[in-house]
Amino acid sequence: MRRGLIGTDIRKAAEIIKKNGIVIYPTETVYGIGASIFSDDALKKVFAAKKRDTRKPVSVAVSGFKMMDELVVMSEKERCFVEKLLPGPVTVLLKKKEKVPDILSSAGLVGIRYPDHETTIRLIELAGVPITSTSANISGEAPPVKADEIKISADYIIDGGECKGEPSTVVDVVNRKIIRKGADYEKVIAALLDL
Repeated sequence: MRRGLIGTDIRKAAEIIKKNGIVIYPTETVYGIGASIFSDDALKKVFAAKKRDTRKPVSVAVSGFKMMDELVVMSEKERCFVEKLLPGPVTVLLKKKEKVPDILSSAGLVGIRYPDHETTIRLIELAGVPITSTSANISGEAPPVKADEIKISADYIIDGGECKGEPSTVVDVVNRKIIRKGADYEKVIAALLDL
């Protein structure tokens, strides 16, 4: 697989996802790799492209709370917490439902991203499925913030200009702890106090 075609055709990218391909897309943080979470072949391609250990799960991007509800179980308190922060540059770890592939979870939890980015939301809506949400870099390297910084291969790269660059804050909502400090960190801390 070559580095991939670069363009701005979201519909084309969504068709690739429907056919078990992988695409690179912009978010409000960094560029991410997207593939259908329900395609084993596509998930294998994501881990291979990143050279990532399959024991280290990647997150899932959704286009709204309805799609999120299909993947995770939340208490009322957890839902209030999540709704304060999303859509936005935060990854929330929640208890997964059975339909979420095990490769995307650790200890029964899955990371969910609901990005505040029009292109990402449109891509997920057109693909009709939740997609992987992991930075478009080889594991251990810096995540790309511009299309010309992307070094890994994909079937298509959506050029969405320059991203802000700070990765999402990752918060384990179930165990009420921060896993990774990133964008909107102070907002997450404040919300955790009310959880």
